[in-house]
Amino acid sequence: MISAGDRVILSGKGKSYLVRAGEGSLGTDLGMVDLSHLCGKEPGDVLVTRAGKELVIRLPRATDFFEQAKRSGAPMLPRDIGLVIGLTGMNKHDHVLDAGTGSGVAAVFFAGVAGKVLTCERREEFFRLAAENIRETGLSNIEAVNKDVLEVSGTFDIVHLDLGITREHVVHAHRLIRPGGYLVCYTPFFEQMGMVYDTASELFSEVCAHESIMREMDRSFRGTRPSTKVCHSGYLTVARK
Repeated sequence: MISAGDRVILSGKGKSYLVRAGEGSLGTDLGMVDLSHLCGKEPGDVLVTRAGKELVIRLPRATDFFEQAKRSGAPMLPRDIGLVIGLTGMNKHDHVLDAGTGSGVAAVFFAGVAGKVLTCERREEFFRLAAENIRETGLSNIEAVNKDVLEVSGTFDIVHLDLGITREHVVHAHRLIRPGGYLVCYTPFFEQMGMVYDTASELFSEVCAHESIMREMDRSFRGTRPSTKVCHSGYLTVARK
């Protein structure tokens, strides 16, 4: 049952709205919504706007967070985040270090799988936005800190880097990862990927790099074919200690 203060998604006619149940109202293209009417409802129930239009109630997932969260830049795409999870075998026993946080998107996805996530962002304005976004998810296993990852100590099963990666970052990550654990670096350019690969090869027992590509399909009455949208996003270098 939905209670006051709970976050929910209202969806209808191709539109989605992330709202909080309780006092107040929301203006939508489908009419005004009285948010107090959400209390006592269940996911899957229908809420009717003042214009008589129907909106289905859903519980938010990480994919909704990707679409609805406030952004400080271009976040990693869900497909890239999924590759990080899949290629490392991330699970509920893992302690994950994520840097830099950006809007907090990757950290939220990781927290749905891992036991604990520490995410660090050195830029204060990005950190403040990410911390607000993370609070909105209600997830209790994410800790966000306003700190350079080079200042982080401890032991982690997986370290994920999505920032201006230098050789020093790779060396420092190696110190933090327990034996058998993984480093994953997301990089937008060949040259940076090469530097990460070469540095990791000196330290880790296993290193491989992947280009992330996924093509959407366009379907119409004329037929089906790959979309002409850009399908490449970046490079993932995966190193195991």
